[in-house]
Amino acid sequence: MSCLTSRVIADDFIIPYIKFGTGEKTLVILPGISVQSALPMAAAVEKQYEIFCSDYTVYLFERREDMPENYSVYDMASDTAKAICELGLRDICLFGVSQGGMIAIIIAAEHPELVAKLALGSSAAYFSDEFVEGKKEWLNYAEQGDAVKLYLCFGKRLYSPEFFEQYKHALRYLAKTVEEKDLKRFITLVKGTEGFDARDEMKSINCPVLAIGDTSDMVLGGNSTPQIAELQKNNPRFEMFMYSGMGHAVYDTAPDYQQRLFAFFGKE
Repeated sequence: MSCLTSRVIADDFIIPYIKFGTGEKTLVILPGISVQSALPMAAAVEKQYEIFCSDYTVYLFERREDMPENYSVYDMASDTAKAICELGLRDICLFGVSQGGMIAIIIAAEHPELVAKLALGSSAAYFSDEFVEGKKEWLNYAEQGDAVKLYLCFGKRLYSPEFFEQYKHALRYLAKTVEEKDLKRFITLVKGTEGFDARDEMKSINCPVLAIGDTSDMVLGGNSTPQIAELQKNNPRFEMFMYSGMGHAVYDTAPDYQQRLFAFFGKE
């Protein structure tokens, strides 16, 4: 396998992306908030989604470079939609994770001509008390420049207790590689969630939609995916699947997660 890391260079922004796969269909992945960019992990991302490589050409879009200080989820969606258009992509299968799912909701609602099918992983159309509480902790450590406490606090909310205990030493190691620019980027992404409420947009989406969550999500709360289901109750092509006990980052830890996505996107 081989993957390409490149950038969409537009008049007013530059958005990096990872590209892999050789298929005729297009899958676009929008990742969630992270302490560090996914770009250095391009080979691992390709391996994680290798089931798609024969039938799809896969693009993972990161957030734009040099993000302005006030950069909302709506701004992220606008820039990402432009990047998708810049590459000439249409009728895409769009998969957004966490904040990436929020971006995907806005894109699917405002640019239905671009999106054939939509999958939302551990995402939300509006915020819960769990997220507000977690956000305060993350911003506090990031603004203090304490990458170790940030990674551990972030990881403890992302993963199941068992997974966190097993991998917390790896999180400590990763924290040592964090630079000041990473912390600034993280702060901008977290603050970009202010004012996000896409309930109306979620109701307007009528393409096939799959929402996947976990009942023990400690970032957005176990009700965030059922709340999406309630907003999609008039869409006959909506599907939901809930895991239990795997946490917010179930998209990284559930062994059948990618197969579930593949089956959904492959339906006629």
